Amino acid sequence: MEPKDIKSTHFARLFMGSGESGRPRIIAGLPIYNEEETIGTVVTKVLDYVDQVICVDDGSSDSSARIAESCGAIVHRHRINRGYGGALKSIFAKAKEMDADALIILDSDGQHLPEDIPNLLKPILSGEADFTIGSRFIDGGGDEDMPAYRRLGIKVISAASNLSSDLDIKDTQSGFRAFSKLAIERLRFNSEGMELSLEMLEDAHEKDLVIEEVPTVIRYDVPKGSNYTAISHGFTILTWAMLSLSQKKPLLVLGIPGMGLFAAGTAMAMNAVGDFSTSVDSLIGPGLTAVWIGVLGLSLMATGLVLQSARNFIRHLLVREFGLD
Repeated sequence: MEPKDIKSTHFARLFMGSGESGRPRIIAGLPIYNEEETIGTVVTKVLDYVDQVICVDDGSSDSSARIAESCGAIVHRHRINRGYGGALKSIFAKAKEMDADALIILDSDGQHLPEDIPNLLKPILSGEADFTIGSRFIDGGGDEDMPAYRRLGIKVISAASNLSSDLDIKDTQSGFRAFSKLAIERLRFNSEGMELSLEMLEDAHEKDLVIEEVPTVIRYDVPKGSNYTAISHGFTILTWAMLSLSQKKPLLVLGIPGMGLFAAGTAMAMNAVGDFSTSVDSLIGPGLTAVWIGVLGLSLMATGLVLQSARNFIRHLLVREFGLD
């Protein structure tokens, strides 16, 4: 069976028998950074499920771009390495330029299974979702030979992200994602690095795009894994998540530590008074320490309260006066 016939079979299932001229245009986007060992196989397999593959060569020093082109992909080149976020910005720009009806993003190292593409596209094409995520951590999903420390790190990052956005996404770090035409047009990003994975979720949530997780399996037995170490990747994304949380929920981020410091200062003060003797000097050191810890705690709580109130007021003003949310 020729690739075109394979593709048509999959599209027929996805589009419930719609005609060739009426079916949506599906684009796949793959960021590339020195992936010559796997990119040819990935592009060839992905082309069985989509109309066109866009590869963004993010400053590779090997033959990745040439191999991708020879396998049928459109290659957009960055002169320097801009990072994962920079590559995705270029993919979204190209998808808009090509008037894509749906966009699927996956890694070029072979970790994501191309045969799962129809599963991620199904909620998009049926109008049930604007943004789907291939999840390892929901029923039906899985990860082959995923290290325990990576699993723990992803769960910590996901918990921090969900606190900030009020979402309940189990796998915020999956790079296997699909987007509707509406999402392609509306989503806007600032980040150039891996933190874009969280910024994308928050932007979609703020713009009332429907996000859905779809079970998928991600492999870890590929020839070449992530270009980012687990520690640097985790630290960068967790830092971004905490900064986002501090902006959106300052009362939570500042108020709880403030209450803790105030309680500690109060306990120290009571302990100092309890140990009071005829010598005043025995009270001065612990007493002053207790005072400044207590004042710091009160300051943090007050700052959190003011920032939270200001954020709520500005949000209310934007909604009331401009209809923005």
